[in-house]
Amino acid sequence: MTVSTSTTTMRAGVLHAPGDLRIEDRPVPVPTADEVLVRVTLNGLCGTDATEYSKGPMMVPLERQHPGSGHVGPTILGHEFMGTVVDAGHNARRLVGRRVVSGAGVSCGRCAWCTNGRTNLCASYYTLGLSTHGGLANYVAVPAGTCFEVPEGCMDQDAALAQPLAVGMHAVRRAELRPGQDVLLLGAGAIGSFVLAGLSRHDGRVVAADVARERLEAAKALGASHTVLIDTDAGDEQFDGLFPDGAPVVFETSGVPGSAARALRLAARGGTVVLVGLTSTPQPLELAPVVLREVDIRTTVAHVCAVDVPDALSLLAERPLAAVIVGDVVPLERVVPDGLEALVAGRAPGKVLVDLR
Repeated sequence: MTVSTSTTTMRAGVLHAPGDLRIEDRPVPVPTADEVLVRVTLNGLCGTDATEYSKGPMMVPLERQHPGSGHVGPTILGHEFMGTVVDAGHNARRLVGRRVVSGAGVSCGRCAWCTNGRTNLCASYYTLGLSTHGGLANYVAVPAGTCFEVPEGCMDQDAALAQPLAVGMHAVRRAELRPGQDVLLLGAGAIGSFVLAGLSRHDGRVVAADVARERLEAAKALGASHTVLIDTDAGDEQFDGLFPDGAPVVFETSGVPGSAARALRLAARGGTVVLVGLTSTPQPLELAPVVLREVDIRTTVAHVCAVDVPDALSLLAERPLAAVIVGDVVPLERVVPDGLEALVAGRAPGKVLVDLR
């Protein structure tokens, strides 16, 4: 079965240069043998999109060919999207007519990392909507292997959160939590909220800390046992009483300079720190106390598509999150002023979704 697109052109949000994202007509892509054509319903925007728009290119290959995707030049953004498969290559017909979510990362399946199940570290890894064209368009062609069917009863806005939730769930898996362990989450913003959602099945105490009161209100709705409003002028004493012997597991999600050092100081002897947030600013770390307390430092990036995206969809089917996380839903024509610029200015009230219908 093929669902007709009834058109050969589409509208798309194309990044041409920093500060220059244009809504323009593009040809509807034709799927290759192993690809599907998704008619996009919703595409989520994240901090990476906003950074590429305002300060990039950092990941988008506007001027130099990406080694994994082979793409170079103006790029359709969008790596968090869901929609309906309307056409497919001859190896991917099973998904035609299905509502799907796509993971963001594309891996080769053959290198040493892929064969060990760590597809997010693939030697040829590339990201849809950053390394090549993505889902900020009416249609997008993607590998069938990145797509997973949305469960019955999972609403579109919730399904559109599956990719960033998969990133949060991967971070939680990297921590290798033991039953009943207490957790401290530093940063309850963009990715922090999805790490917190990924912790919803954990049976230990989860304390969320952030500089913004409104984020902590959302953190409570997402299941935080306790919240701490961080005073940027105060030291670690503001955490006194919460973890007398230090926190067994600390997630640092903000990437703010100094937060990694704080996470290491607040970790318990023999504890684990998972670094999630990214920053390009060099940060001093006092490592001797970390070594002497035998604190494990772990890092996490993206998600393992075959594991984390289905887990995210399963969680969203049993626990919808859009009502808590989604702030604005905007049309494609307003994606710059009401989406990207709102994120850059810090005035977006929550997750921004772009409606492509």
